[in-house]
Amino acid sequence: MSRHHDDEVHEHDRGLSYDLPVLARRRMIRLMAGASLIPLVGCTSEEETPASSSASSSSAPSSGSSSAECATIPDETAGPFPGDGSNGVNVLKESGVVRSDITSSFGDSAGGTAEGVPLTVTLTVVDAASGCGTPKKGAAVYIWHCDREGGYSLYSEGVTDENYLRGVQETDDKGQVTFKSIFPGCYTGRWPHIHFEVYGSLADATAATSITNTSQLAFPKDVCDTVYATDGYSRSVTNLSELSLETDGIFSDGYDQQMAAMKGSTAEGYTATLTVPV
Repeated sequence: MSRHHDDEVHEHDRGLSYDLPVLARRRMIRLMAGASLIPLVGCTSEEETPASSSASSSSAPSSGSSSAECATIPDETAGPFPGDGSNGVNVLKESGVVRSDITSSFGDSAGGTAEGVPLTVTLTVVDAASGCGTPKKGAAVYIWHCDREGGYSLYSEGVTDENYLRGVQETDDKGQVTFKSIFPGCYTGRWPHIHFEVYGSLADATAATSITNTSQLAFPKDVCDTVYATDGYSRSVTNLSELSLETDGIFSDGYDQQMAAMKGSTAEGYTATLTVPV
């Protein structure tokens, strides 16, 4: 099924059926927590927030928390282009989807490669009930995001025959998964982001069943500005100028737990890290 990413503004980024139930639920949780004087403590640290002005910022994910429990990663919409079978196509059941390098298409879609500034994404899945100190070994993470032009493989016009920028990994002893990708573009109405789903096991992920958490990773503005000044991202410059994290339909109610810690440069590529309590 072919869709242009402009549709995403209505269904995904501004669509009431996708966004409002999630946002309303999260705001209610915060209000209830405030009323009972119980703070919602995440597993991020000051090191996980973006550097204030450096184009080549550097930081590291939190190694854990001393509290008995910490907040799980905020739930977010998967949007209309998940590729997990919930909206048409299902890439999770295709041979080859379990991979660390997601820059190129695979299987019957092999041939296309997403161009852009290199990006390595490492997510560390931890147990929220243990204070974020216990890695979730043997879980699985499926990530997907748009290409440099803002299109989603399998759905957007021109890339319906591609399945790049999608992949699954099983968490290791440290609860980590690492993907090699490219920095996503910024399309109309949405702050630059990466979607991800957490599954209890690799078998669950490749069967596209029993999702435990669905969320999104956000990128700091200084890094976005630097990347979008390079060749191929000109459309993203205009789109980003019309947005802020505070006006984004997903991150407007808080993004501290979803903001990636960044390190690198456009010449060498970037790394993005995030701790994901589940």
